[in-house]
Amino acid sequence: MEELTLKILKEAMAGTAAAFRCVTTYQPAGGVGDKVFPPTYEGGKYAVEERVVENGEIVNCVVLDSVQSQANRMELALLEGRRAGLFELPLVTAAFNDDRLRKKFKITSLEAPHRVADAIFRDSLYKGVIFRKSEKGKILDHADISNATGLFGLCPTALVFGIWDSTGPRGGLGAKIQRAIVSEMIGYGALEGVKTSSRIDPAQITLKAATVYERAEKSASSPDWTVDESLAMRDKNQPKKVGKDGKPSEINHGNVTPTIETGGFTLSYARQTTVLSLAALRRLRFPPAGESKSSSERDRVARTLLASLGLMSAVLVREQGADLRSRCLLVPTEDFVWELLANSPGKNEPKKYSLTGGQAVEVYKAALAEAKSSELPWEDEIELLPSEDLIKLVARSQELAMHQAEGDE
Repeated sequence: MEELTLKILKEAMAGTAAAFRCVTTYQPAGGVGDKVFPPTYEGGKYAVEERVVENGEIVNCVVLDSVQSQANRMELALLEGRRAGLFELPLVTAAFNDDRLRKKFKITSLEAPHRVADAIFRDSLYKGVIFRKSEKGKILDHADISNATGLFGLCPTALVFGIWDSTGPRGGLGAKIQRAIVSEMIGYGALEGVKTSSRIDPAQITLKAATVYERAEKSASSPDWTVDESLAMRDKNQPKKVGKDGKPSEINHGNVTPTIETGGFTLSYARQTTVLSLAALRRLRFPPAGESKSSSERDRVARTLLASLGLMSAVLVREQGADLRSRCLLVPTEDFVWELLANSPGKNEPKKYSLTGGQAVEVYKAALAEAKSSELPWEDEIELLPSEDLIKLVARSQELAMHQAEGDE
């Protein structure tokens, strides 16, 4: 099979092709009939629906990995590749390193839910100035499909995975750019099963062994609970029970009664479908700074780089494997094949190409070299520091989470 090269990508981008598509069939790692556990949503519900498949047949389906989840996985694959030094990619980061924080961490524009427009960056400082009021942050105030140049240099992934700057100074009128790449994993012929749960306490602690109380004076040499009423914390002069009834199970001791409930699915097969819309990328314009018009060549170079970025993210995440969550490991039953879809019903069958992670990286690096030669902007890493108020908010949240974990009010 022909390898997908930069030349092919440039020709596709400059022409009228609609999209690149990769459709891959999977089975559970345990084989046909093995149960998988999809994600649950509000109320512990699975996302089930009926879909029309080949020959108009209607089958029961379940979402195994949503569009949003797939986008997150692709962005994390890019972050991993960047950190490994495989390629260059602009990155905005906010480092929460303040000593008042119980847990220090860093958030990047490849991890934040709203990418570079996220409130975390909005409320952080760039060289002592609130990011959105800084020279770099103001780029977002003027970004749209007719002038995507600044956003291209600041956060090109926002042009691939989409962005809505709804929390910025323009509110709902802020920059809104659709996703150019969409991917999801669906289970077909989905049949819901049951799941069981239980626990046998190796210490054989029984339900009626004792009433468990919260200990009044905590120390390093004893647990935070006690079965001795005289040592218990008092509430209205009564010993305070752990939980509602002071059962040993409230402190994770004792047996758990076996239960059975609906859970998990068996599938005929699973399918991952990824589509990179070239039509969406062609809507983007990249005029030079201070100008309103762009050249067709400059636009083509920028769009090709974005297309290569989307393809690279999709290939890298596929090669990482499909271990979606606990008890939802899938393996492909066919090779990864990319199809170039024509924008005309009179064309022949889609052209098919192979593309490995290493090849995708090389295509991207070559496209980036052309973009730099065309004097398109390209940042490295823009480092932000959270504002004082944001630090306080995070610190208080961490304190509250710690106390809740310890059972405090």
